[in-house]
Amino acid sequence: MFTNESLQLDFHSELLEDLVPKDHTYRKLLKLVDFESLAKAIKSIYSSNSGKKAYPVESALKMLVLQQAENHSDREMERFLKENVCAKYFCGFRLTEHTPDHTYFCKLRKKIGAERISEIFNQIVESLRKQNIISDTFTFIDATAVVSKSNIWEARDKAIEDKQKTLNNSNIEKYSSDPHAKIGCKGGSKFWYGYKRTQAVDMKHGMITGIDVSPANLTDAQLGVKVLPPSGMVFADKGYDTADFLQALSDKGLHSGVIKKNNRKDKNKDLDLWLTKRRSPFEGLFHYADQSVRYFRGLTKVTFHQTLDAISQNLKTLVNIYDHLSFLGIRVS
Repeated sequence: MFTNESLQLDFHSELLEDLVPKDHTYRKLLKLVDFESLAKAIKSIYSSNSGKKAYPVESALKMLVLQQAENHSDREMERFLKENVCAKYFCGFRLTEHTPDHTYFCKLRKKIGAERISEIFNQIVESLRKQNIISDTFTFIDATAVVSKSNIWEARDKAIEDKQKTLNNSNIEKYSSDPHAKIGCKGGSKFWYGYKRTQAVDMKHGMITGIDVSPANLTDAQLGVKVLPPSGMVFADKGYDTADFLQALSDKGLHSGVIKKNNRKDKNKDLDLWLTKRRSPFEGLFHYADQSVRYFRGLTKVTFHQTLDAISQNLKTLVNIYDHLSFLGIRVS
Protein backbone atom coordinates (compact mmCIF):
# COMPACT_ATOMS: atom_id res chain seq x y z
CA MET A 1 0.00 0.00 0.00
CA PHE A 2 1.37 3.45 -0.91
CA THR A 3 2.03 6.01 1.82
CA ASN A 4 1.41 9.72 1.35
CA GLU A 5 5.20 10.26 1.31
CA SER A 6 5.82 7.72 -1.45
CA LEU A 7 2.96 9.12 -3.52
CA GLN A 8 4.41 12.60 -3.11
CA LEU A 9 7.87 11.38 -4.20
CA ASP A 10 6.40 9.69 -7.26
CA PHE A 11 4.52 12.88 -8.12
CA HIS A 12 7.66 14.99 -7.79
CA SER A 13 9.68 12.52 -9.89
CA GLU A 14 7.08 12.58 -12.66
CA LEU A 15 6.89 16.36 -12.49
CA LEU A 16 10.68 16.71 -12.74
CA GLU A 17 10.70 14.31 -15.69
CA ASP A 18 8.10 16.45 -17.46
CA LEU A 19 9.91 19.72 -16.72
CA VAL A 20 13.16 18.70 -18.45
CA PRO A 21 12.92 19.03 -22.27
CA LYS A 22 13.25 15.72 -24.13
CA ASP A 23 16.10 17.05 -26.28
CA HIS A 24 18.02 18.70 -23.45
CA THR A 25 21.81 18.31 -23.48
CA TYR A 26 21.78 16.86 -19.98
CA ARG A 27 19.46 14.07 -21.08
CA LYS A 28 21.77 13.24 -23.95
CA LEU A 29 24.78 13.09 -21.62
CA LEU A 30 22.97 10.71 -19.28
CA LYS A 31 22.17 8.50 -22.26
CA LEU A 32 25.69 8.54 -23.70
CA VAL A 33 27.86 8.40 -20.56
CA ASP A 34 27.97 5.66 -17.93
CA PHE A 35 28.56 7.89 -14.90
CA GLU A 36 28.02 4.99 -12.52
CA SER A 37 31.03 3.17 -13.97
CA LEU A 38 33.17 6.33 -14.04
CA ALA A 39 32.34 7.13 -10.42
CA LYS A 40 33.92 3.87 -9.22
CA ALA A 41 37.30 5.59 -9.40
CA ILE A 42 36.27 7.98 -6.59
CA LYS A 43 34.11 5.64 -4.52
CA SER A 44 36.86 5.14 -1.94
CA ILE A 45 36.67 8.80 -0.84
CA TYR A 46 33.42 8.01 0.97
CA SER A 47 34.86 5.12 2.98
CA SER A 48 35.64 7.24 6.07
CA ASN A 49 32.67 9.53 6.35
CA SER A 50 32.21 9.40 10.14
CA GLY A 51 28.65 8.22 9.83
CA LYS A 52 27.49 11.39 8.11
CA LYS A 53 25.14 10.86 5.18
CA ALA A 54 26.93 11.74 1.94
CA TYR A 55 25.61 12.57 -1.49
CA PRO A 56 25.86 9.59 -3.87
CA VAL A 57 29.29 9.30 -5.47
CA GLU A 58 27.73 9.29 -8.93
CA SER A 59 25.95 12.59 -8.15
CA ALA A 60 29.24 14.03 -6.86
CA LEU A 61 30.97 13.37 -10.18
CA LYS A 62 28.05 14.76 -12.16
CA MET A 63 28.08 17.95 -10.10
CA LEU A 64 31.77 18.54 -10.78
CA VAL A 65 31.35 17.92 -14.51
CA LEU A 66 28.34 20.22 -14.60
CA GLN A 67 30.11 22.95 -12.66
CA GLN A 68 33.00 22.96 -15.12
CA ALA A 69 30.76 22.71 -18.18
CA GLU A 70 28.67 25.69 -17.04
CA ASN A 71 31.72 27.63 -15.79
CA HIS A 72 30.26 28.25 -12.33
CA SER A 73 32.05 29.24 -9.15
CA ASP A 74 31.23 27.24 -6.01
CA ARG A 75 28.62 29.77 -4.88
CA GLU A 76 27.12 29.98 -8.36
CA MET A 77 26.93 26.18 -8.46
CA GLU A 78 25.11 26.09 -5.12
CA ARG A 79 22.47 28.45 -6.47
CA PHE A 80 22.32 26.68 -9.84
CA LEU A 81 21.47 23.34 -8.23
CA LYS A 82 18.83 24.95 -6.04
CA GLU A 83 17.05 26.79 -8.83
CA ASN A 84 17.60 24.82 -12.04
CA VAL A 85 15.37 21.76 -12.50
CA CYS A 86 17.52 20.44 -15.38
CA ALA A 87 20.59 20.51 -13.13
CA LYS A 88 18.67 18.62 -10.41
CA TYR A 89 17.61 16.04 -12.98
CA PHE A 90 21.11 15.55 -14.33
CA CYS A 91 22.73 15.21 -10.90
CA GLY A 92 20.08 12.78 -9.62
CA PHE A 93 18.26 15.00 -7.13
CA ARG A 94 14.53 14.96 -6.55
CA LEU A 95 12.60 18.18 -7.10
CA THR A 96 12.42 19.10 -3.40
CA GLU A 97 15.62 17.38 -2.26
CA HIS A 98 18.31 19.33 -0.43
CA THR A 99 21.34 20.16 -2.61
CA PRO A 100 24.91 20.94 -1.44
CA ASP A 101 26.10 24.35 -0.31
CA HIS A 102 29.20 25.97 -1.79
CA THR A 103 31.62 24.50 0.77
CA TYR A 104 30.87 20.99 -0.48
CA PHE A 105 32.59 21.46 -3.84
CA CYS A 106 35.94 22.61 -2.47
CA LYS A 107 36.03 19.66 -0.06
CA LEU A 108 35.03 17.28 -2.85
CA ARG A 109 37.83 18.42 -5.17
CA LYS A 110 40.34 18.04 -2.35
CA LYS A 111 39.12 14.52 -1.57
CA ILE A 112 39.21 13.34 -5.17
CA GLY A 113 42.58 14.83 -6.10
CA ALA A 114 44.41 15.07 -9.42
CA GLU A 115 45.28 11.37 -9.63
CA ARG A 116 41.68 10.13 -9.46
CA ILE A 117 40.33 12.75 -11.87
CA SER A 118 43.10 11.75 -14.32
CA GLU A 119 41.99 8.14 -13.96
CA ILE A 120 38.46 9.14 -14.92
CA PHE A 121 39.77 11.10 -17.91
CA ASN A 122 41.78 8.09 -19.11
CA GLN A 123 38.78 5.81 -18.62
CA ILE A 124 36.68 8.04 -20.87
CA VAL A 125 39.41 8.13 -23.53
CA GLU A 126 39.78 4.33 -23.55
CA SER A 127 36.01 3.91 -23.83
CA LEU A 128 35.94 6.28 -26.81
CA ARG A 129 38.78 4.31 -28.42
CA LYS A 130 36.82 1.07 -28.09
CA GLN A 131 33.84 2.73 -29.77
CA ASN A 132 36.12 3.98 -32.58
CA ILE A 133 35.23 7.59 -31.81
CA ILE A 134 38.96 8.08 -31.22
CA SER A 135 41.08 6.57 -33.99
CA ASP A 136 44.66 7.74 -33.19
CA THR A 137 45.37 7.94 -36.92
CA PHE A 138 46.22 11.65 -36.75
CA THR A 139 46.92 13.46 -33.46
CA PHE A 140 47.52 17.18 -33.03
CA ILE A 141 49.68 18.28 -30.07
CA ASP A 142 49.95 21.87 -28.84
CA ALA A 143 50.24 23.89 -25.63
CA THR A 144 48.07 26.61 -24.10
CA ALA A 145 48.99 29.25 -21.55
CA VAL A 146 47.22 28.97 -18.19
CA VAL A 147 47.47 32.27 -16.32
CA SER A 148 47.82 32.27 -12.55
CA LYS A 149 45.68 34.61 -10.45
CA SER A 150 48.55 35.25 -8.05
CA ASN A 151 49.61 38.89 -7.86
CA ILE A 152 52.84 39.06 -9.87
CA TRP A 153 53.27 42.78 -9.10
CA GLU A 154 53.12 42.09 -5.39
CA ALA A 155 55.82 39.45 -5.86
CA ARG A 156 57.91 41.96 -7.81
CA ASP A 157 57.59 44.56 -5.04
CA LYS A 158 58.74 41.99 -2.47
CA ALA A 159 61.76 41.18 -4.63
CA ILE A 160 62.65 44.90 -4.91
CA GLU A 161 62.37 45.29 -1.14
CA ASP A 162 64.73 42.33 -0.84
CA LYS A 163 67.18 44.20 -3.11
CA GLN A 164 66.77 41.78 -6.01
CA LYS A 165 67.60 43.35 -9.39
CA THR A 166 65.03 41.29 -11.31
CA LEU A 167 62.18 38.91 -10.68
CA ASN A 168 62.74 35.75 -12.71
CA ASN A 169 62.16 32.02 -12.64
CA SER A 170 65.17 31.42 -10.43
CA ASN A 171 63.79 33.50 -7.53
CA ILE A 172 60.05 33.94 -8.13
CA GLU A 173 59.14 30.94 -5.95
CA LYS A 174 60.49 32.83 -2.94
CA TYR A 175 58.17 35.82 -3.44
CA SER A 176 55.03 34.45 -5.09
CA SER A 177 51.95 33.03 -3.32
CA ASP A 178 51.81 30.25 -5.91
CA PRO A 179 54.78 27.95 -5.25
CA HIS A 180 54.76 26.16 -8.61
CA ALA A 181 53.86 28.88 -11.13
CA LYS A 182 56.58 30.19 -13.45
CA ILE A 183 57.03 32.84 -16.12
CA GLY A 184 56.42 31.46 -19.60
CA CYS A 185 57.25 32.88 -23.01
CA LYS A 186 55.99 32.09 -26.50
CA GLY A 187 57.31 33.54 -29.73
CA GLY A 188 59.63 35.93 -27.92
CA SER A 189 56.81 38.42 -27.32
CA LYS A 190 54.05 36.71 -25.33
CA PHE A 191 54.79 36.38 -21.61
CA TRP A 192 52.57 35.07 -18.83
CA TYR A 193 52.87 33.90 -15.26
CA GLY A 194 51.41 30.52 -14.40
CA TYR A 195 51.33 27.15 -16.13
CA LYS A 196 51.27 25.45 -19.49
CA ARG A 197 48.58 22.99 -20.55
CA THR A 198 49.74 20.55 -23.20
CA GLN A 199 47.12 18.39 -24.83
CA ALA A 200 46.81 15.85 -27.61
CA VAL A 201 43.72 16.04 -29.81
CA ASP A 202 42.54 13.17 -31.99
CA MET A 203 41.86 14.58 -35.46
CA LYS A 204 38.88 12.36 -36.24
CA HIS A 205 36.32 14.16 -34.05
CA GLY A 206 38.43 16.54 -31.95
CA MET A 207 38.56 14.48 -28.77
CA ILE A 208 41.30 15.26 -26.23
CA THR A 209 43.32 12.07 -25.72
CA GLY A 210 46.12 13.31 -23.48
CA ILE A 211 46.70 16.23 -21.12
CA ASP A 212 49.61 17.46 -19.03
CA VAL A 213 49.91 20.54 -16.83
CA SER A 214 53.36 21.89 -15.99
CA PRO A 215 55.02 25.17 -14.93
CA ALA A 216 55.06 27.69 -17.78
CA ASN A 217 58.85 27.86 -18.16
CA LEU A 218 59.20 24.37 -19.68
CA THR A 219 59.39 24.13 -23.49
CA ASP A 220 56.61 22.74 -25.67
CA ALA A 221 58.84 19.93 -26.90
CA GLN A 222 59.71 18.86 -23.34
CA LEU A 223 56.03 18.54 -22.47
CA GLY A 224 54.82 17.11 -25.78
CA VAL A 225 56.44 13.73 -25.08
CA LYS A 226 54.09 13.30 -22.11
CA VAL A 227 50.91 13.19 -24.22
CA LEU A 228 51.99 11.11 -27.23
CA PRO A 229 49.34 8.75 -28.67
CA PRO A 230 49.87 4.98 -28.94
CA SER A 231 50.02 5.03 -32.74
CA GLY A 232 49.62 7.10 -35.91
CA MET A 233 51.03 10.46 -37.05
CA VAL A 234 51.66 13.38 -34.71
CA PHE A 235 51.06 16.93 -35.98
CA ALA A 236 52.79 19.84 -34.21
CA ASP A 237 54.23 23.28 -34.91
CA LYS A 238 57.88 24.35 -35.19
CA GLY A 239 58.31 24.46 -31.42
CA TYR A 240 58.33 20.66 -31.41
CA ASP A 241 61.01 20.37 -34.08
CA THR A 242 63.75 19.28 -31.70
CA ALA A 243 66.02 16.24 -31.72
CA ASP A 244 64.61 14.90 -28.43
CA PHE A 245 60.97 15.17 -29.47
CA LEU A 246 61.56 13.63 -32.89
CA GLN A 247 63.52 10.82 -31.24
CA ALA A 248 60.62 10.22 -28.85
CA LEU A 249 58.29 9.85 -31.86
CA SER A 250 60.68 7.39 -33.46
CA ASP A 251 61.03 5.37 -30.25
CA LYS A 252 57.25 4.91 -30.07
CA GLY A 253 56.94 4.07 -33.75
CA LEU A 254 55.03 7.27 -34.51
CA HIS A 255 55.16 9.20 -37.78
CA SER A 256 56.24 12.83 -37.64
CA GLY A 257 53.87 15.54 -38.79
CA VAL A 258 55.98 18.24 -37.16
CA ILE A 259 56.52 21.38 -39.22
CA LYS A 260 60.25 21.87 -39.63
CA LYS A 261 62.06 25.03 -38.66
CA ASN A 262 63.09 27.41 -41.43
CA ASN A 263 66.80 26.65 -41.05
CA ARG A 264 66.33 22.93 -41.71
CA LYS A 265 68.03 21.83 -44.94
CA ASP A 266 65.38 19.17 -45.56
CA LYS A 267 62.46 21.57 -45.06
CA ASN A 268 59.64 20.88 -47.54
CA LYS A 269 57.28 23.85 -47.87
CA ASP A 270 54.67 21.89 -49.81
CA LEU A 271 54.58 19.25 -47.08
CA ASP A 272 54.37 21.93 -44.38
CA LEU A 273 51.44 23.50 -46.23
CA TRP A 274 49.62 20.17 -46.31
CA LEU A 275 50.31 19.61 -42.61
CA THR A 276 49.02 23.09 -41.76
CA LYS A 277 45.81 22.63 -43.75
CA ARG A 278 45.21 19.20 -42.22
CA ARG A 279 45.43 20.49 -38.65
CA SER A 280 43.72 23.88 -39.18
CA PRO A 281 40.16 22.64 -38.36
CA PHE A 282 41.41 21.64 -34.90
CA GLU A 283 43.40 24.77 -34.05
CA GLY A 284 40.37 26.37 -32.39
CA LEU A 285 39.95 23.50 -29.92
CA PHE A 286 42.94 24.75 -27.94
CA HIS A 287 41.29 28.14 -27.47
CA TYR A 288 38.29 26.49 -25.76
CA ALA A 289 40.56 25.33 -22.95
CA ASP A 290 40.09 27.16 -19.65
CA GLN A 291 43.10 29.49 -19.69
CA SER A 292 43.02 30.66 -16.08
CA VAL A 293 43.47 28.87 -12.79
CA ARG A 294 40.53 30.70 -11.21
CA TYR A 295 41.01 30.44 -7.44
CA PHE A 296 43.39 27.45 -7.50
CA ARG A 297 47.04 27.63 -6.53
CA GLY A 298 49.64 24.91 -6.80
CA LEU A 299 50.34 22.37 -9.52
CA THR A 300 48.09 19.65 -8.08
CA LYS A 301 45.00 21.86 -7.92
CA VAL A 302 45.62 23.37 -11.35
CA THR A 303 46.10 19.88 -12.82
CA PHE A 304 42.78 18.80 -11.30
CA HIS A 305 40.99 21.81 -12.76
CA GLN A 306 42.50 21.48 -16.24
CA THR A 307 41.87 17.72 -16.39
CA LEU A 308 38.24 18.25 -15.37
CA ASP A 309 38.01 20.90 -18.09
CA ALA A 310 39.33 18.37 -20.66
CA ILE A 311 36.67 15.88 -19.51
CA SER A 312 34.02 18.57 -19.92
CA GLN A 313 35.28 19.41 -23.43
CA ASN A 314 35.18 15.76 -24.46
CA LEU A 315 31.63 15.28 -23.19
CA LYS A 316 30.46 18.38 -25.06
CA THR A 317 32.12 17.04 -28.22
CA LEU A 318 30.42 13.68 -27.67
CA VAL A 319 27.01 15.35 -27.56
CA ASN A 320 27.82 17.23 -30.79
CA ILE A 321 28.73 13.94 -32.48
CA TYR A 322 25.46 12.44 -31.24
CA ASP A 323 23.49 15.40 -32.65
CA HIS A 324 25.31 15.19 -35.98
CA LEU A 325 24.65 11.46 -36.36
CA SER A 326 21.02 11.93 -35.35
CA PHE A 327 20.66 14.67 -37.97
CA LEU A 328 22.02 12.26 -40.59
CA GLY A 329 19.51 9.63 -39.48
CA ILE A 330 22.13 7.34 -37.95
CA ARG A 331 20.88 5.70 -34.78
CA VAL A 332 23.15 5.92 -31.74
CA SER A 333 22.79 3.17 -29.15
